[in-house]
Amino acid sequence: MNTAFSLAAEEKMNPLLPAWPEVIIGLLCFFIVFGLLGKKLLPSIEKVLSERRDAIEGGMERAEAAQAEAQALLEQYRAELAEARHEAARIVEAAREQGAAQLAEMREEGQRQREAIVAAGHAQIEADKKQATAALRQDVGSLATQLASRIVGESLEDHARQSGVIDRFLDELEAKAAVAQGAAK
Repeated sequence: MNTAFSLAAEEKMNPLLPAWPEVIIGLLCFFIVFGLLGKKLLPSIEKVLSERRDAIEGGMERAEAAQAEAQALLEQYRAELAEARHEAARIVEAAREQGAAQLAEMREEGQRQREAIVAAGHAQIEADKKQATAALRQDVGSLATQLASRIVGESLEDHARQSGVIDRFLDELEAKAAVAQGAAK
């Protein structure tokens, strides 16, 4: 009997098989802890995960929105830059045209001034020529009269006659000079 009792006692004392009251108390404690964790900890975990998900998705949406805004700003910048380049080219072309117009105007003004200076020079030369001719006629006439008076031996001081003789003589000289110049040309 000892052997049967020892077998029955061994079955009861099997360390691999716990006692039924321990199993029930363990299961009861497990469900209580599991319930407490499910009621208290699980909502907190779920809330944190939800916040994290929202933050990540919101961050991605914000990043996409920021990228779209940056792309729009880039396109706007490129359009403004192209417009600025076009405006700069237009201004440069207008400045070239204005410069060319001013240059042409300055050339015309210079031409007018040159022509005025040349005309004034010709007028001055003509006036000096007439003055020199008049002075020369008077001097030549006076010298010719004095020479003729010495040759003839009498005074030729009659002014009217003197002017007529001198003018006729000088006119003949001028006519000969004009004929000589016409033949030379």
